[in-house]
Amino acid sequence: MFGRIIKPRLFPASVRNVEGTKWGYIDEKGKFVLKPTFEDAGEFQQNGLAIVRKGGAGVITQTGKFVVRPIYSSIFPLTEGRAIAMLNEGGSVVLNEKGKVLTQKAYSFISPYQGGRAVFQDSINGGTTLYGYLDLNGNVAIPAQYQYAFDMSEGKALVQVKDKSYALLNSTGTQLQTYPYEQMNGLSEGLISFKRTYQDKAGYVDEAGNVVIKPQFGMALPFQGGRAIVNASIDYKNKYGLIDKTGNYLIPPRYNDINQLGGNRAAIGRAINPEQPFVGSTYAIADTLSGQIMTDFQYDAVNNYKGEYSSVTQGLKSFFINKSGRQAKDLPVIDGIGTLSIEGQLVKAFVDQRLSYYDKAGNLVYAQNSVIPVNRNVSIREEKYRPNKDYLVYYPQLQGMKNKEAEKKVNEVLRTQSQVIPVPPDTQLDYNYTGDFSVQFYKKNLLILELNGYNYPFGAAHGMPTQIMVPVDISTGKIYELKDLFKPNSDYVKVLSDLVAKQIQENPDNYFPDSFKGIQPDQPFYVSSYSLFLYFTPYEIAPYAAGFPTFEIPFKEINNIIDKKGDFWRSFH
Repeated sequence: MFGRIIKPRLFPASVRNVEGTKWGYIDEKGKFVLKPTFEDAGEFQQNGLAIVRKGGAGVITQTGKFVVRPIYSSIFPLTEGRAIAMLNEGGSVVLNEKGKVLTQKAYSFISPYQGGRAVFQDSINGGTTLYGYLDLNGNVAIPAQYQYAFDMSEGKALVQVKDKSYALLNSTGTQLQTYPYEQMNGLSEGLISFKRTYQDKAGYVDEAGNVVIKPQFGMALPFQGGRAIVNASIDYKNKYGLIDKTGNYLIPPRYNDINQLGGNRAAIGRAINPEQPFVGSTYAIADTLSGQIMTDFQYDAVNNYKGEYSSVTQGLKSFFINKSGRQAKDLPVIDGIGTLSIEGQLVKAFVDQRLSYYDKAGNLVYAQNSVIPVNRNVSIREEKYRPNKDYLVYYPQLQGMKNKEAEKKVNEVLRTQSQVIPVPPDTQLDYNYTGDFSVQFYKKNLLILELNGYNYPFGAAHGMPTQIMVPVDISTGKIYELKDLFKPNSDYVKVLSDLVAKQIQENPDNYFPDSFKGIQPDQPFYVSSYSLFLYFTPYEIAPYAAGFPTFEIPFKEINNIIDKKGDFWRSFH
């Protein structure tokens, strides 16, 4: 079933309009075979099925027919003829390729199948979370009784029985061996990494529990192709190396990071700034059989090998390298940073957060449209600002407005608010910034553009998102403020503050105590046809996980203070 490739090949592709981005499927000539009607579209797998989103997640055939109706929160790609689907109300189930639910009930977690088994999580005795295994029919093969469970490999799996106790099981749940350690990692090629206590160094035992490689590493990853990545560091500065099954170093432990790429190749990383290893690395390609370093440290990112080729980025370019680690001259170089893959006769490029396709000579076959029509005259042109590898902004510019002076002023605001700022091309930043935009609302003459940003300081636990709404009247170029919606002299700040306070009081646990002191006169906002929405930044009145707390206030609740004769109201009513 997984061996046959379906022809003709179809590829996900997107079209953008004022309503948002829609996905469909193109052929190798760049023509749509399945119209762009989906909210999202995944690759067709080798069994001729693809996961799409249309209201919910579902699965289609190459004719566009749903074999799994789009009723799920999400669906993972099929493994071993089974897919894990998450329900909208929470929990996961197992589906076969026809969309039949195989599990008797929903479980809080199910991992994709490996070795004929799927790890599942269940709550026992009113809340204790335990792990077990399902068979391919979705039935419980090994009941949920373990503190943790690793994927099945070659008919065996490692489980944590209790604190300081692990066991090796066969596929029916029989214990083959037990181990008295505080920490262990999954079975890989007959070896298991372990730490006696969390504070101790890591080494490896065989299935019988014999110590094969004595504890000496800060971290020891699973074996892959007879090689394992280890970190010999004793502080925050990394010392990654590559060992064989006897514990001998093929690549000495002195690198900032190492990634096994498949095909007996690895990317070894040298810190850009040794005093701040979290800023990242530049990479060379190494042979994992001999340990030989084959190239200079010249790549900013390296992807896994697929067959003879891997894709890399260098500066602001992405291209393919061959097994010698050198550029593949017969394949294209693409402007932008991301990943390339060869799909049939096409090169699929996911670079600078946009998906496009090229032929092998480097000619563009398909890319998402960069001009979004708004009405007969006005459209939004997507511009890209990519001054260096850590800074990327897509920002909107209006075109086709009658008043060219007004258009110029609006575009300057959009550019500035999108964080298009001078960034030196060759300086290593201590953060990464990405920005993008979408249409939040469009009706009559009112176009509300949403400008999103994400600033991630290297080494931080998380970055900081930003969200700016720009309500533009496309007939006059006026950018409206909150006060423009209300009658002069109306105390809109107090009225709106009271309404927001009332909503907070309905769910006080969602917000920081006493943090809301009222809205600002220029409070961030947007509108729909029927409501006003006021929003706050992360951490302002609620925890980071709450995102941008937003309060909907229907116009009918504030009807008496809205300026119905004002330009703002009339721009969309």
